[in-house]
Amino acid sequence: MDSILVRGGTELSGDIPIAGAKNACLTLMPATLLSDEPLTLTNAPRLSDIRTMTQLLASLGAEVTQLQDGQVLAMSSHDINNLTADYDIVRKMRASILVLGPMLARCGRAVVSLPGGCAIGARPVDLHLQGLEALGATLDLKDGYVHAEAKSGLKGAVFEFPFVSVGATENILMAAVLAKGTTVLKNAAREPEIVDLAQCLRKMGAQIEGEGTSEITIQGVDRLHGATHPVVPDRIELGTYMLAPAIAGGSVTCLGGRLDLVSAFAEKLAATGVDIEETATGLTVSRKNGRVRSVDVETAPFPGFPTDLQAQMMALMCTAEGVSVLEERIFENRFMHAPELMRMGARIDVSGGTATVTGVESLKGAPVMATDLRASVSLILAGLAAEGETRVSRVYHLDRGYEHVVRKLSGVGASIERVHGE
Repeated sequence: MDSILVRGGTELSGDIPIAGAKNACLTLMPATLLSDEPLTLTNAPRLSDIRTMTQLLASLGAEVTQLQDGQVLAMSSHDINNLTADYDIVRKMRASILVLGPMLARCGRAVVSLPGGCAIGARPVDLHLQGLEALGATLDLKDGYVHAEAKSGLKGAVFEFPFVSVGATENILMAAVLAKGTTVLKNAAREPEIVDLAQCLRKMGAQIEGEGTSEITIQGVDRLHGATHPVVPDRIELGTYMLAPAIAGGSVTCLGGRLDLVSAFAEKLAATGVDIEETATGLTVSRKNGRVRSVDVETAPFPGFPTDLQAQMMALMCTAEGVSVLEERIFENRFMHAPELMRMGARIDVSGGTATVTGVESLKGAPVMATDLRASVSLILAGLAAEGETRVSRVYHLDRGYEHVVRKLSGVGASIERVHGE
């Protein structure tokens, strides 16, 4: 099994290109099922999750061709010949549930396995199902599969999410674009990935208003046509690489980075004493004056501090001056990286959804194990600041969300390499 070897103590300098957003691309890809005309995505990230979604779409009859070294996805769903999303594929990735709404809207029927993914809490699909039922779908859960049907087509409705859910907002939004009449989604998610999806669907002929706010209105149309759409830059990859010079020292420009995608995170990072400058090419992040200051963090739905940057921020707080409190409000069971950071000398006390971090002057390299996607990169970041050598094992998690992480970090001076297992 592969591992990543990091030798700390080197300041960083240079440019890191930011890829297209994994979570946006995984949402945009199922949109091809809504039309019999081609949908082309540019700026696509090259990740294992994208390959899994490609495999899932192909199993349903869609054609997906990777062009320009995988950065362009040319898709066509003119012939959907299978309405069952099988467990063997869906179990690998929670985003697979996003084929449910589009298939149901276009074909009137779908059978989708309940999904898998990172072990960071229950993350049930109840809201997806409740929203589709509000649009007139009949649902039955049998043997681990959702059997969905809308014999007379979906119908517009008003649906209020009892709590904010990005995935459920995406799924119901896609279903509603082909429903008869008007759909209003209240307490909808506001993430940039939702805005990106709405913009793509609008290019395909959908009538959508209000994306980026808590109320989205969709006027159903009879059919969608083809389109070409660029995937929005990955705000989580952006935040991760903004933390690299903050942890290791130096100055790095994140090419293609936009402040509006990470405003809450950038505000906290700046409060630690790190300099952030928005330029014509991206965001330049610099730390040149000793240790950073501790800050408290509370994760929240967008535009709040992203849960997907909590583990990486904790790595920075491990060597900050003072005591910081990190509260995880989105997913339970998301401090599994804390014991691994403690193996490197970090002082962390976890109680329920709260982690208290007392900064130390330096971390020590150690063998550590990744437990999920964001935890894996947090350990790599910690390794950049640690004395000696850090070996991160189980890095297959990393391949789901970060393309060429070794190449990107070594390109700005980090001593990092991937060691292939037997």
